[in-house]
Parts: sequence; structure tokens; C-alpha cells
Amino acid sequence: MRYVDIYKEPVELYKILKFEGMVASGGQAKSVIDEGLVRVNGEIEVRRRKKIVSGDIIEFANEIINIRYR
Repeated sequence: MRYVDIYKEPVELYKILKFEGMVASGGQAKSVIDEGLVRVNGEIEVRRRKKIVSGDIIEFANEIINIRYR
């Protein structure tokens, strides 16, 4: 698991996937979310614009990130 610092809350889920390099583009981020391949706090998440806040844990493609607000 790695930690990711955010500087404003909330941040939309697809943006985190994109900016953290978990996917190649925003379109790809939306696609993997639509396909049910992303988990937030252990639950499959299909809302592209799910609001992510400090303490949330995102899982995708064998990578886990923990969000921290700075």
C-alpha cells in the first residue's frame, strides 16, 4: 500500500486513478470504473465521480492507495 496526499477535498475517483498513473487517461479511468474493476474501502465502486476524502482506500490492478489530506 502506498500513501497519496491530496491538498483539497473531495477529489473525484476517476481523477485520482488518472493523476496517480494507475491508468493512462481519464477515459480509461472512467472505463475501468464502469466495468466494476475499482474498489473503494473494500466495496466495488461504479460511480466515476465518487467523492474521495482522507482515509479512503482505493484498490485497482493489484495496487492499493491510501488517501491522506495535507
